[in-house]
Amino acid sequence: MSTSITIRDIRAEEFAAFGGLLVRVYSQLEGFPSVEEQPEYYELLANVGRFAERPSTRVLVALSAEGLLLGGVVYFADMGQYGSGGTATAMQNASGIRLLGVDPEARGLGVGKALTNACIELARQHRHRQVILHTTKAMQVAWKMYEKMGFRRSEDLDFTQQDLPVFGFRLEL
Repeated sequence: MSTSITIRDIRAEEFAAFGGLLVRVYSQLEGFPSVEEQPEYYELLANVGRFAERPSTRVLVALSAEGLLLGGVVYFADMGQYGSGGTATAMQNASGIRLLGVDPEARGLGVGKALTNACIELARQHRHRQVILHTTKAMQVAWKMYEKMGFRRSEDLDFTQQDLPVFGFRLEL
């Protein structure tokens, strides 16, 4: 597979594929709640394409040169649409990133970083001062990537989702 990555808005015919990818990736994370433990969350993942219908929200996908779906992410220009617990939805002059997922076959190709950078660029275009995201202890690969990209832990954004600690991160622009 070529390492050329294209980032663009999702198309309706890709909703199911990206939702399936997220369910697969998140359900395989060691220490992350199972489908049985948090069925509503997995329903949200499976229907990730619905986020594209929200105002000021974009679902971005990463494709290989061959057109294969490598991953995706949801970008929020309006934190009121972000939909998390905690204080994040009240943040002003901020963009948000949620539901980043990369196909296990594409790990190590820079897909997650490319998706995150695309969201950072969108935040800059909106002249926002910060980008906010959340992750969990089970998502160590993403956690380390975010830190390398300059995101810093922001305990004021932390919350718990059905006994799962969720940790906030912030990148100042």
